[in-house]
Amino acid sequence: MKAAATSNHANRAVEQLHANAHDWTNQCVKCGYCLPACPTYESMGVESASPRGRINLVKLAAEGKIDLQKDLTEPIELCLGCRACETACPVGVPYGHILEAAKEAIGNRPPSSDNMTKMKKLALVHLFPYPRRMNLLGSGAMLYQKSGLSNLVRQSNLLYRVSPVLAHLEQALPAIESPAKRIRAGTLIPSKGATRMRVAFFTGCIMDSLMSRINRLTIELLTLVGCEVILPENQSCCGALHSHQGEAKQAKALAKRNIQAFMQMDAEVIVSNAGGCGASLREYEQLLADDCEWSGAAKDFSKKSKDISQILHQLGPLPFTGEYHGIVTFQDSCHLRNVQKVQTEPRLLLQAIPGITYVEMAGFDRCCASGGIYNLLHFEESMKILDEKMNDLKETRATTVITVNPGCQMQMSIGIQRDGAANHIKSLHLVEILAKACGLN
Repeated sequence: MKAAATSNHANRAVEQLHANAHDWTNQCVKCGYCLPACPTYESMGVESASPRGRINLVKLAAEGKIDLQKDLTEPIELCLGCRACETACPVGVPYGHILEAAKEAIGNRPPSSDNMTKMKKLALVHLFPYPRRMNLLGSGAMLYQKSGLSNLVRQSNLLYRVSPVLAHLEQALPAIESPAKRIRAGTLIPSKGATRMRVAFFTGCIMDSLMSRINRLTIELLTLVGCEVILPENQSCCGALHSHQGEAKQAKALAKRNIQAFMQMDAEVIVSNAGGCGASLREYEQLLADDCEWSGAAKDFSKKSKDISQILHQLGPLPFTGEYHGIVTFQDSCHLRNVQKVQTEPRLLLQAIPGITYVEMAGFDRCCASGGIYNLLHFEESMKILDEKMNDLKETRATTVITVNPGCQMQMSIGIQRDGAANHIKSLHLVEILAKACGLN
């Protein structure tokens, strides 16, 4: 009976994959233009680690010619999801949608007893969607840092002996600001001077709990250029991590919650400051395209979604009050560059800072291998790609590398620490360096 139930479960997953992705896989002409753009193909060197190879495997799995779990799971789970292949594809194959459909089909299997899978499920279902729980996590992490316990743990090397992955992440955490300074949901912050635009700010789950200082500085910069900023109540996690892990049902539920929270605010623009979150917000339209009740609102929501760099550039110039001395380079967020198609604005903002020396890094458009929680699940593969990124960073002689996504910022910090360069290179969010040059702290 158990074998029959498992077989029925697998058949439904194959049927679902065929319905969701088979037509898209047929768009691939197997030209191979995507191969040079793929970081995992470059590091692993096998066809199954390339976009072309993965698309072919998804097609075969959807046709029932290979086993969904045995043959497809590893190639799909080793994909970073950076979507650089989409920018190289001459026929516009929607690789990101194929990848998410494959992850959903793979994830639609009997519960696993694997500890990492259990932890992942626990975080996706019971932590990220709940702002209060995330904020408690942030407050606990701040106490851990402020109490000196973090120094004790680092000196004892205790965490490294338990888990090198967690030890690297712990050291990459930025200094967490007091929750008392966090701007609460439901707050309206007036512009400084004449109001030029009314915007609603998406706080995000990781950004609001562990990087609330960057959120606060984002709001201050917006008000400096004439924005009235509202933080809608009842907003939640964007659902990007859920989509990337095959949890489509929960991703859609979070999207509906955010659409409901934001679309009653009468804001001209919905602003985010994390490349991954912004890409997810921008794709609510595709996520809910088949939902008659929500598709119209999702389309309107996606059209209003903008990255912070776009708004600051549009309403600028920023009122800089000081100079920033040092060589600065920029690491693109894959989802800001490849999904939101934002590349120019962050660079123009950086180059406008008085005193700055801006240098472009070779491979600036290559993924840093943070990949959401990829560096947690596939640490060795992630570090191999990151080490190459660090070689490119050192060539620039930069003292500061700028990112626009929390995962990228922490990943670059991990790379800097692994390279022993923490005393002369730092990783910052774009908002931090702009705020400093505007005299904000």
